[in-house]
Amino acid sequence: PPHGAGPRVMLREILLAVVFCAGACAQVPETDTPIAETAPAPTCGGVLVQGGLVVCRGVPGETFTVAGLTGKTARDGSAQFGISTSAPAVIGWSASDGSFGDLTIAPRHDEFRTIKGFDCDKVDARSPEQKAHAARSWQIKQDAFARFNSGPGALTGFIKPADAPTSSPFGPTRKYIGVSKVTGEPCDSVSVHRGYDMAAPVGTPVVAPAAGTVILADPDLYYEGGAIFLDHGHGLTSVFMHLSEVEVAPGDVVERGDLLAKTGNTGRTTGPHLHWAVKWRNAGSGNRGGDFYIDPALLLELPVSDPR
Repeated sequence: PPHGAGPRVMLREILLAVVFCAGACAQVPETDTPIAETAPAPTCGGVLVQGGLVVCRGVPGETFTVAGLTGKTARDGSAQFGISTSAPAVIGWSASDGSFGDLTIAPRHDEFRTIKGFDCDKVDARSPEQKAHAARSWQIKQDAFARFNSGPGALTGFIKPADAPTSSPFGPTRKYIGVSKVTGEPCDSVSVHRGYDMAAPVGTPVVAPAAGTVILADPDLYYEGGAIFLDHGHGLTSVFMHLSEVEVAPGDVVERGDLLAKTGNTGRTTGPHLHWAVKWRNAGSGNRGGDFYIDPALLLELPVSDPR
């Protein structure tokens, strides 16, 4: 370059390099900057049988509607809905982001049983004393079912609450025919068995099938005898009946496998056994009349895992 032009040429080259880098270099991503992940699309699945459970997953706070029932996902990103025993073959689901789909529900094939020669006092309260006891017990149960607690629900699976064989499944309709030993009057009644019975001798340990909060622990309910209600969260509550010993108190928080009670032969029962029922309560409604029992045996099909 001409004498005296060198510094000007160098300055121009430096400025051009800065301009080019401002356009090109800005397009190069920095490797240390985390890339945002796309939220997973909402989905629904579960144990898709009448008496089973639908588990929907989405972002926390997502609203799902399943078979007309609406609920929001908890911090774990799930919402859980019981499937009634009269559910249709296909039920729909939708999410607040616009996602939707259908779930095919397998039918049940439950038996009808007639039981004759039965002590009617094991079925219905008949004397004034029995009716008063039953009324007190009913109120205790209603108060407990009105309380809701957080928890994983069925996300981490269920184990059997007692080491004993099944004696009666969930679902059969039973017709009882007999005579009351108290009044001498005949009886004829029909009911559906809403529990999962295990033939356990008196004193067999009863453990929590999943983590939860105790919302009822009573040694002397009329029909149930010694009873415990364990709220697992997401509206799922285990009910244990006919207990000889109650080892927990309302408000206790237990983990899967923790001791709850000992089996017995208390309440309206014809022999020692554990009656385990699971009730799904719609937390989105203040009307407890819409709650219903689901099949505990179906919950045992869910994978068991440790909580995160």
